[in-house]
Amino acid sequence: MKYEGYENILLERRGTVLTATLNRPEARNAISSDLDHELSRLFLDVDRDPEVNVMVLTGAGKAFSAGGDIPGMLKGLDDIGSFETGYRNGKRILQSMLDCEKPIIARVNGDAVGLGATLALFCDIVIADRKARIADPHVKVGLVAGDGGAVIWPQLAGYARAKQYLLSGDLMTADEAERIGLIAYAVPTEELDDKVAEWTEKLAAGAQKAIRYTKALINIGLKQQLAAMVDAGFALETVSSRSKEHAEAVNAFVAKRKPNFSDL
Repeated sequence: MKYEGYENILLERRGTVLTATLNRPEARNAISSDLDHELSRLFLDVDRDPEVNVMVLTGAGKAFSAGGDIPGMLKGLDDIGSFETGYRNGKRILQSMLDCEKPIIARVNGDAVGLGATLALFCDIVIADRKARIADPHVKVGLVAGDGGAVIWPQLAGYARAKQYLLSGDLMTADEAERIGLIAYAVPTEELDDKVAEWTEKLAAGAQKAIRYTKALINIGLKQQLAAMVDAGFALETVSSRSKEHAEAVNAFVAKRKPNFSDL
């Protein structure tokens, strides 16, 4: 199967393993509108590809993904349409990741932040470089964690830990993420590729129908939770995108200063 129209994602197939690399290293693989659109169809294409048994999702350069494109958010402060487009694409991305029958392994080669963290955590097995950090800092830019974080974090780490990190937006180490059950593995840099290869080979050589149907069965509960929350999540995030808090956070980022929420 040919993959056409992907300019921000590098695709490489070795045997029955397809590696998709987010390819905006100059922006730490932040999710631009073009990359967002490509992601909204990537997992559908992978699911339809008869030559793929396992998918690996990773990032080019030093980061997995820095999440939302904050300079792009500045342009969107007066354009509600940009958030509406993001909502449609974001919902499609999360649904298609859960619907994709093929196992998806996140190779977290560096920081996974915001939507970047959500992308990693919606994968089936998350293997991270021990130097990587994970966070969902929506609140730090005046936004609701509505693009999937509020769905997946409680399911993986429990409500207490999810509230601790989503309400503060604090970074955690990959070791801490492994300790609380948010990810499967945190490994030294030099062992990352070997651990990913171990799992791609294990899954690619396994009983494919059994693996795919087991993933589908496990994901029933996650899909129900996503269906119950996704529209409300994106709606609340869109509302928060019109707030003075978000405008202050974006302008502060561009001006390279700390946001001041106390007077708003």
